[in-house]
Amino acid sequence: MALERVVEAVVEADGLPCPPTIVGVGIGGTVEETVYLAKYAATLRPIGSRNNDPLVARLEDLLLEKLNELGIGPMGLGGAPTVLDVHIEVAHRHPATYPVAVVFNCWAARRATVEIQPDGAWRITSKHYTP
Repeated sequence: MALERVVEAVVEADGLPCPPTIVGVGIGGTVEETVYLAKYAATLRPIGSRNNDPLVARLEDLLLEKLNELGIGPMGLGGAPTVLDVHIEVAHRHPATYPVAVVFNCWAARRATVEIQPDGAWRITSKHYTP
């Protein structure tokens, strides 16, 4: 099951990805699409956001709770939190196989929005630092 694999991935990674992390999960589609979903679509969503599909959103909440119960903690030294958030993105696929990708994003997930003008001038319009 995909959820068990996500928990296994976090346990196996332990403190290596410098927790607390943002866990991105891609389910379904081609293998390449699954990794893309996990890496870009899921991990780059803002912390606290939920998937538009209510079932997937419930899975995000469930995994967030379960992963924080592991007690891996910051930098793998124990305690809480182990993860800051879990984001899941899903693609449709023939039901015979459903690839699952799990990606970790650093707790210092820095993002910014840049506005680029036709003349090449640019300016940063917003900065987002988490947590």
